[in-house]
Amino acid sequence: MAVADRTAAIRPGDVLAFVTLRNEAFRLPFFLKYYRALGVNHFFVVDNASDDGGRDLLEGESDVSLWTTEASYRRSRFGIDWLNWLKFRHGHGHWTLTLDADEFLVYPFCDARPLSALCHWLDQSGIRSLGTLLLDMYPHGPLDGAHCPPGENPFKVAPWFDPGNYMVSQNPKYGNLWIQGGPRARIYFADTPEKAPSLNKIPLVKWDRKFVFVNSTHILLPRGLNLVFDEGGGEKLSGVLLHAKFLDSFHAKAAEEIERREHFAGGREYQAYHDVANGPHGLWCEWSERYINWRQLELLGLMSKGNWA
Repeated sequence: MAVADRTAAIRPGDVLAFVTLRNEAFRLPFFLKYYRALGVNHFFVVDNASDDGGRDLLEGESDVSLWTTEASYRRSRFGIDWLNWLKFRHGHGHWTLTLDADEFLVYPFCDARPLSALCHWLDQSGIRSLGTLLLDMYPHGPLDGAHCPPGENPFKVAPWFDPGNYMVSQNPKYGNLWIQGGPRARIYFADTPEKAPSLNKIPLVKWDRKFVFVNSTHILLPRGLNLVFDEGGGEKLSGVLLHAKFLDSFHAKAAEEIERREHFAGGREYQAYHDVANGPHGLWCEWSERYINWRQLELLGLMSKGNWA
């Protein structure tokens, strides 16, 4: 159901963001602020039966178009069908970001160049999609102590990440990279790292009505959109999604999703989060790095500016 349809205000060349969420009200003020500063012009949000007041907040934002549904997240292929439909209707010809409310894009020169500059360079280079690593961020200490008030930067309380410990392979069917590892593989899937969540994402796409996401933002059709890496052995421009999942709200969220069973494999990932106790350092370890900026991520080999000078 459309709650606030402001799509008539969209102009040619606008960068659009598409989000599915449930009970993420405390994240929304900073999420909107962050992406507005990068240069997103309009937000498309599908709210899946939230009851935390987030809908009221979004309904009042002039650059947000909002839909709400109580339908099954799982049966919509985890929200992808909803967003594919909205992009079919409104995204054609636009650069589009497909995001979760806890994902924050970092790309080369993002501290000085807006998204429009990145998208212009991609257009000039004939590139239709940008790949990223989903980089799990966490505090130094128990997650229960990582409180982030609404509107505040979550990476002030969760500034740490794993600089290595990533496994990369290529999907033979769709051609996309498959990346696993980081703190979730290290802590929650230590005995079965091959079952750890996938960390490869393709959030930024110059959308066409013929395009669809197949599996979250991991895989696209046509298959050529998945080739976000240089097969010749060089480096192709890429980014990172900083993932603000591991805050003091995490354990309550995991318990809720185990009960709802609306996520992949009946919530197997959330069951692992519930079953494994964190020590006094939480997800932190002696190899953890404290986040500084995009240049640090490039030096660590987690992203690349390619030939964008």
